[in-house]
Amino acid sequence: MTRRTFGEYLVADPNICHGRLTFKGTCILVEDVLDMVSKGMNWDDIISEWHGSLTREAIMEAVSLAGEAYGEKKEKRRKARSHVSARRTHARQPA
Repeated sequence: MTRRTFGEYLVADPNICHGRLTFKGTCILVEDVLDMVSKGMNWDDIISEWHGSLTREAIMEAVSLAGEAYGEKKEKRRKARSHVSARRTHARQPA
């Protein structure tokens, strides 16, 4: 695996946290910050918790990327269900 950047603030580098998604220049896992956001924690408090190593822009990018990934996964599931439904309908038709 090679270093991959995702936007301006996110990176997956095999030499940092075993290649898990982190914020550039830190060992802060994106999943940890997203968990804090999902629990309703104020973004300024999140930044303070990480001693100012994050910015609002970095958190916003992580949330946005997570939303895009969720939307893509949801679309793939919808297409897969549609494909299975079409096969079932075709199979039920009398010969």
